[in-house]
Amino acid sequence: MPPKATLTAPAPQLLAFGPDAVIVRFSLTPDPGANAAAQVFSQLVEQSRHQGLIEVVPSLASVMVRFDLAQVKRGQVINELSQLLQGTDWTQVDAPPPTRRWTIPAVFGGETGPQIDEAAACAGLSREQALTTLTQTPLQVLAIGFAPGQPFLGLLPDVWNFPRQSTLTPQVPAGALVVAVRQVVLFANPSATGWRWVGQTAFRPFQPEKVDPFPLRNGDEVRFEQISDTEYRALLAGENAGADVAHCEVLS
Repeated sequence: MPPKATLTAPAPQLLAFGPDAVIVRFSLTPDPGANAAAQVFSQLVEQSRHQGLIEVVPSLASVMVRFDLAQVKRGQVINELSQLLQGTDWTQVDAPPPTRRWTIPAVFGGETGPQIDEAAACAGLSREQALTTLTQTPLQVLAIGFAPGQPFLGLLPDVWNFPRQSTLTPQVPAGALVVAVRQVVLFANPSATGWRWVGQTAFRPFQPEKVDPFPLRNGDEVRFEQISDTEYRALLAGENAGADVAHCEVLS
């Protein structure tokens, strides 16, 4: 069962964000409980269907609610969100169960994951133990952002709670799997990163040519299936490179 919330700051807080948004913050630092609260509250806001609602975006420890200024004023939005927050102990909510499970093939180590040994050492593990953790831990999409469709996945066991690097890796390719602070990020685009690059996948979390360009959703479960470098190269070169290389199982 997902962990209950253990919030690390007075919560929840409602904060103005630009001219047309409100942030509902459950913690100053991300933790499993704050993320559970953000996931549950975002669903509650979506279900409320309040007038002028444009977008609801949960993140690691907060929820952004965007609204249409032509239809509703910020004070009204804050009042409606405050009412939704009442009556629930947000320190004692369970994360909603995933409704979909993705199995994503990935290769680890070598040229497509050159920092796997370094990451394993940071966690106090052997390479084999690190690979077992990365491929057997059911992860959840905690947030999508930084780049379109890009998922932050977690949480790995506590031993993976090591910091980012002190310097940037100039660039990792699209599909790179990078780790830090008990999380895995699957890069949607080539990018610089301070996280350690441990693996690679042909799965693409952002496909602008598709009707639905974002295959992953907040709360989805993700598991990585280890494949060989040869298998990865074949997937990358295939006509179906993208979301089609992964298997999505509907759970409910």
